Parts: sequence; C-alpha cells; structure tokens
Amino acid sequence: MIQMLRSFWMPVTAALAAALACAGRQQSPSAEPAPVSTPAPAAAAPVPRPRPSPSDWLATDSANKTVTLTLEITTQPNARSALINGYGNGEARIVVPVGWTVKWNWHNADTASPHSLVVMVQREKLPLEGGRPAFSNAMTRMVIEGLPPGQTDQSTFVADEAGWYWLMCGVPGHALAGEWIELRVDPEATAARVEVKKA
Repeated sequence: MIQMLRSFWMPVTAALAAALACAGRQQSPSAEPAPVSTPAPAAAAPVPRPRPSPSDWLATDSANKTVTLTLEITTQPNARSALINGYGNGEARIVVPVGWTVKWNWHNADTASPHSLVVMVQREKLPLEGGRPAFSNAMTRMVIEGLPPGQTDQSTFVADEAGWYWLMCGVPGHALAGEWIELRVDPEATAARVEVKKA
C-alpha cells in the first residue's frame, strides 16, 4: 500500500514541482533592441548666389549702337524681394546712349514665383504694378501676371528718349518690395555701361 502511494505521489509531486518552478520564473519578453532614432538632417541653408559681373550681362556693339543685356531674376535667402542680376532697390543702373538699340534676354530663375520686366518712366514713387512701357516693346510678355518659374523672354527696343527709367517687375507689389534697377538713357554717354551703387 505504501509502495502504491509512493508510486502515485512521486509523479504528482514532480509535476507540481515543475509547475511551481515554471510559475516562479519571470517570462522575459523577446529582447528586441530599442529603436535608434536618427535625427533628420537639417535642411541645408540656401546659399546666396554671387552677383554676376556687369561684363557678364552687358555686351556692347558701339559700331551698331546696340547693347545686349542678359537679365536673370533670382532670389536670395531671407531677401524681401527677388533680384535682377543680384541687384534690387535701384542698386544698379544701366546707362545707354540716346538712340541705341537695347536687346535683352530675360530668364525667371526664381523657383517659386512668376515675374516680369518692364521699362517705365521714373516718377515720384514706384507704381504698384507694371503699366505702359516707356518705349515700344520694352517689356516681357504677361507684365502683370508674370511669367512662371523657368520661363524666358526676349525683347528689342530703341532707347530714343533721354531720361531716367525703372527697369522693374510688373507683377503687383514686386517692384515696391525692391525688384527694380535703373535705366538711364543719357544724351552724353558714348557707350553703354553698368553703374553699381557703393554700399
């Protein structure tokens, strides 16, 4: 009888001991490494574009009394307005002799906004938007609406009247924000040139 009890209790005791041993153990969750958070790279600060040298964007042909301008609209980091060949707020002046033909190759290199260009007679204050050009054909297409980013335009006009002019963006508000330089049609000039205001 004792032998029978022993043979009955031994497997039960062993099973209970095993169950208690398992219950007492802490089940450790599968150890996955904690995700490593890599900080997102900081956006690169826009690099200011250098101003082109006037000799790069103004070519004169004195024999034929012609000046060719290569004009590009660009933006700079934290600038209030787009710039014409790196200049704004009248920082540069193009001087052309009276009667010379002016040709321009214009490019909107701004990646976000439309722009245009128009020659207007200087008055007391800059207009809100572009209007009638001072010389026949002295404007890009879509003066008020502006041409979209990447667009180009060409124009040719004769600077046949001496005076002071704005070479300005005609999109509403752009010239007031600073997107303009000067054009001087000078009766005493013998060649075209660019004058840059000293800072």
